[in-house]
Amino acid sequence: MATTQPAHPVKPALSDELPEQPGPAGTIRYWAAAKAAAGTAEEPFAARTLAEALDAARRRHAERPEFARVLLRCSFLVDGDPVGTRDHTTVQLAEGGTVEVLPPFAGG
Repeated sequence: MATTQPAHPVKPALSDELPEQPGPAGTIRYWAAAKAAAGTAEEPFAARTLAEALDAARRRHAERPEFARVLLRCSFLVDGDPVGTRDHTTVQLAEGGTVEVLPPFAGG
């Protein structure tokens, strides 16, 4: 008796695929209005880029809509270096690194 092959190849289940690596782990520190909007002074991240870390933070604080609005006005330091106008997807994060989230300060 001949066996037949399935008409469509069987795709492996998602659990059989390799998991995506989360990226380096570090700390996000929130200052002033960012701290108030996040409801915490700092929290861990696991991300390869600043964009990934901030997207994850927005998801974590989705129940706090002011958080996302505050982030739009913030500047960022990554391991002490200003990010400035660089695209956040190009700012690489390092293991044990620190992201400082700095809202505009009055008088400064």
